[in-house]
Amino acid sequence: MGKSSKDKRDAYYRLAKEQGWRARSAFKLLQLDEEFNLFENVTRVVDLCAAPGSWSQVLSRVLIKNEKFGRCAWEDREAQFRQRMLNLIPSASSQDDSQQETKQDVEMANTQDETTARPDVKIVSIDLQPISPLPGVITLRADITHPATVPLLLKALDPSYDPETSTNQQAQHPVDLVISDGAPDVTGLHDLDIYVQSQLLFAALNLALCVLKPGGKFVAKIFRGRNVDLLYAQLKVFFEKVHVAKPRSSRASSVEAFIVCINFQPPEGFKASLEEPLGVGSRLAELQEQQQDPISQSEPSKADDDGITEVILEDLSGSDNKNRWIAPFIACGDLSAFDSDASYKLAAGHVSLPPVQPPTAPPYKRAIELRRQNGGAYGKPVVAK
Repeated sequence: MGKSSKDKRDAYYRLAKEQGWRARSAFKLLQLDEEFNLFENVTRVVDLCAAPGSWSQVLSRVLIKNEKFGRCAWEDREAQFRQRMLNLIPSASSQDDSQQETKQDVEMANTQDETTARPDVKIVSIDLQPISPLPGVITLRADITHPATVPLLLKALDPSYDPETSTNQQAQHPVDLVISDGAPDVTGLHDLDIYVQSQLLFAALNLALCVLKPGGKFVAKIFRGRNVDLLYAQLKVFFEKVHVAKPRSSRASSVEAFIVCINFQPPEGFKASLEEPLGVGSRLAELQEQQQDPISQSEPSKADDDGITEVILEDLSGSDNKNRWIAPFIACGDLSAFDSDASYKLAAGHVSLPPVQPPTAPPYKRAIELRRQNGGAYGKPVVAK
């Protein structure tokens, strides 16, 4: 979590520390879940580029500890309120029974182990940076762009998997959801940052194709740019629905957004592997032949007397045309929630809380040590003699 004055004035930055989240990005996943119901019937999840672990923390608290946030929590409170309203004048015996049931529920909650609340849940988190332990989460320190990561992930998902005897890089028990909040260190050159981010997303997608089950979901961060429509079309090859979402906790001044892919439907005969880019490789031409090509369906080219060739393309403006597809853009989060770009005035006597989980091995650690040795950001002060 950042320490600049802008971050300190950010409501989500303070709210994350008050609610015990490792980073403010936890609200992004919660708001995406409010819109798309990502965690419904989900028991096996892979979190890519997980450090410092805020998204894995959301998975741990929602899937393992059965905690509810956002709309789910509001609906729960409304249901409890309606239940109380239906019993406006309960009898004395019913009051005693309800108090006894409440005490039993509290005792069971206190004695129940957090890591065994839902033993059928399997969560695996991967990142190059070390991740502090989380209840019920398996953490791996690996590179998602390297082919050797697939056997490590399959071994974490299925302990009986043997990479030496198995030649198939596919999960025996596929996962329901793959999420990725990874992003490169931005340089300020937007075209370069968007390109690097797209390559990171392709790496996450390539790994997700190896472990996702048919009907699974894929969520990843993207940088919106000039040619981002091509990325949407590539994802549409593997998923039935592709949405672009912008959570309210994501700053409007940022180019980041999140691609939400629902209902994984791999093409017939498709087998994913990190040895082949995007899991397509030599079969890319075959998949392209399945798509309608507007140029190949157009009329033959005609050359005039000046030698200029005119290519007549098919009219794409018709409503029945399937060649042009635009991914829907959805804004997530309650409109009454905090504005991530606004600076809210701190209350009188406000005490700034420390981060829930400081960085374990930040890449700028060496730079901070050198700056301290030199006396701070502006060097050692010069003492006049």
